[in-house]
Parts: sequence; structure tokens; C-alpha cells
Amino acid sequence: MPDSLVAERLLRPLILGSTSRYRRELLSRLQLPFETVSPEVDETPLPGETPLDLSLRLSRAKALAVAALHPGAIVIGSDQVPELDGQPLSKPGTHERATEQLRQMSGRQMNFHTGVCVSCVETGFTEASVVTVQVRFRQLNDAEIERYLRAEQPYDCAGSAKSEGLGIALLDAIVSDDPTALIGLPLIRTCQLLRAAGVVLP
Repeated sequence: MPDSLVAERLLRPLILGSTSRYRRELLSRLQLPFETVSPEVDETPLPGETPLDLSLRLSRAKALAVAALHPGAIVIGSDQVPELDGQPLSKPGTHERATEQLRQMSGRQMNFHTGVCVSCVETGFTEASVVTVQVRFRQLNDAEIERYLRAEQPYDCAGSAKSEGLGIALLDAIVSDDPTALIGLPLIRTCQLLRAAGVVLP
């Protein structure tokens, strides 16, 4: 895309307040130049906080933390919290924890809440939203779980299932009005927020 057309679409710097490669790859689909900045945010849930509220609070906190350091930029913050039986699931980190998570999710329906926030200090704009995706897992046996984990190694992925990769084979159904939310950034909702912030999109 010619530089002049990019300039027309984006009058302020755009920053993704995340170092997630999944979110970076998703945002690049919009063909806008952006940089990434790691937000320094404590992700510990508050007492009694629901997974949906946690995803919304953390997405706002990430956007605001980065926006405070870059007041002239438009900043995107996002966070995903899987919910099973009303409780949040974290990134497993290890093979053993990922195995246990997938055993818990086997044959179950659960929700993945993905929050997104767009903020700009200089314009005073801050809006946030949450997209919830319902996911139903197949009945999984230990051999299937082991093969999947050895092949995909999704230890940095909350809930241990990467639907954009081999994890799709673990599922029976996905219900969402914003399908990229399950990967980590709801692009339909993000576009809505960027337009509200003044970014020109097709």
C-alpha cells in the first residue's frame, strides 16, 4: 500500500500493547503500521472477580499502561481469559499442567472471554469491550491429548488449545460473532473501536 494511503488511514502512531505473536499476526491483517510494547500489568485476579470482568479489566489496564507512556499514540490492549465452571484458566506453562487442563475440558463446553481496549491520552478516548466465544471440546482420551501436546506444545496459550493450529481437531463446535477472538484479538470489535478512535479503515 502506498505511504500516502497509509497516512490517510492512520494519523497517529498505532501501538499494540502486547508482545503476543498471535495478536501481532492478527493485527497485521489490517495493513496498518504498528509497533508492539510490552505492558507492565499484574494479571492476578481480584477476589470474586469473574473471568469476563478479569479479561475486561486487564485489557483496559494494558492499554492504559502503554498509553500513559505514549500519549500521542492510539494503543490497543487485549487479554483473554478462558472460563470453566466459573473459574479462569491460565497459561499452563508446563506439559503436566496442559495435560490436566485438557482433561478437565474434555467433553465440556466452555467460554473464552477476550477483552480489547483502545485508548489515546491526547484525545481522551478510551473504549473497551469483551467478546465471548463458546467452545465445545470432543471427548478426549489421554493418547489424543499427549499426541496433541507433543505436536503443538501450546504451553503459552491460555486453556492449552490453539484453534488456529492442530487444536481445531480437539473441538466439536465454536460459536462466535467474532471468530478471531478465540486466537487472541477480536478483529471485528477492534476495527469498530479503531474507527471510533479516528482510524480510517475500509
